[in-house]
Amino acid sequence: MEGLVVAEEVPFVGHPMVRATHERTIEITTEAHLTPRGDCILGVRAAKGVAQLAASLKEALRSDGALVKLTIEAPGGRYSFGARGSNELTLGDSRDMVIRTSGYVCGRTLAVRAESSARDIPREIVRSLKSPGAAGLLRIEVQV
Repeated sequence: MEGLVVAEEVPFVGHPMVRATHERTIEITTEAHLTPRGDCILGVRAAKGVAQLAASLKEALRSDGALVKLTIEAPGGRYSFGARGSNELTLGDSRDMVIRTSGYVCGRTLAVRAESSARDIPREIVRSLKSPGAAGLLRIEVQV
């Protein structure tokens, strides 16, 4: 990424029910529990939801031209992919962060038009996040 980059890291932990099979989204949540329906969730007990992100990062994300690099780190490895910001982002949810392959926006949306969904994350990373309490990290870098 060239130009000014605004970045933030969000720690989270694994859970035995992590499946990461969803075709359109990736999510991390501040909630402690996960049900089988949460097939897009990669981790729980995240340090924050989108509402608690730094004001400078939220401002950068709210640009249609923003290029977003997302990196997931876990005991099983590291995986990076691109997404886009949007001037429609409200970034208002205090529990969740959702990365979407579509352009759909709601209060939980962190980024849109992502190059990857939960099912694209390497299975070694997903397996490592099935361990309760396994340390995960979502790094968000936005080029402005």
